Amino acid sequence: MIINVHAGHNPDGKVACGAVGIIRESTEARRVKDEVISQLRQLGHIVYDCTCENGTSQADVLTKIVTACNLHNADLDVSIHFNAGAGDATGNGKTTGVETYIYSADSKAKPYAEKICSAIAELGFKNRGVKTNAELYFLRKTKAPAMLIECCFVDDKDDVELYDYKSMADAIVFGITGQTAQPLQNVTAAPDASASGAETTVGTKRELYRVQVGAYSVKDNADRMQTRLKKAGFDAIIVKA
Repeated sequence: MIINVHAGHNPDGKVACGAVGIIRESTEARRVKDEVISQLRQLGHIVYDCTCENGTSQADVLTKIVTACNLHNADLDVSIHFNAGAGDATGNGKTTGVETYIYSADSKAKPYAEKICSAIAELGFKNRGVKTNAELYFLRKTKAPAMLIECCFVDDKDDVELYDYKSMADAIVFGITGQTAQPLQNVTAAPDASASGAETTVGTKRELYRVQVGAYSVKDNADRMQTRLKKAGFDAIIVKA
C-alpha cells in the first residue's frame, strides 16, 4: 500500500499546537506517528510523512498537511491525534477511550477505522467507535480515503496511565495491515560451554535473533496482545523482564 501518515497540529510551543492535559497531544502524536511509519515501512509499505512542523496558523497547518498528502497517489491518508475534554485529572477507574473519524459512512477508509478502534480497544481503552464528519478540512480535502484517529484523551488520568506510544502504534499498524511488525535485533554471545569442561573460545561471537512485539508495564495489556497474536496464528509467550 501507499499510505500518507501525519501527526496533527504544529509542534508544541508553536501556534496552533494540539491539546495539553496530563500529556501533550502534539508531542505524543509525533511519537506515535514516527513509530507507525517505521513499522509500516518495515512491513514493506510505501509511507509518506505529511506532518506540518512550521505552520503559521491553524488554517495554514491544515492546508500544508492536505497539500502534502495530495502530492501522492495514496491508498490511505492517516491523521494521528489525541483527544481532550474528559476533564478527569484524578482518575475514575475508567478510560474515556479511542475514536476515529471518516468523511462519510461509505468511505473506503471505514474498514480500517473500525479495525484500528478495535485494536486500540484491545489495549484496554473504551471503544467510542467510528464517527462521520463531513466538516473536518482534512477529511474533506484529501484525495485518498482518509481517517482521523483520536488515540485517547490527554486529560484523562486513566487513559494516560494506560497509554504507551509503542503499543498505540502497534495497534494502529495492526488495524491497517492485519500484521504485527517484528524487528530483528542482533545480539552477541559466547558459545555454549560443554558439560565436560571443554574449552570455551573467548571472544568468539555468534548472532542471535530476538523477535519482540512489545513491552508492557500492565500485565493485562500483555495478555491482550498475546491473545491477539494467537488469534492471528502466531505462537506468543510472555516473558517477565
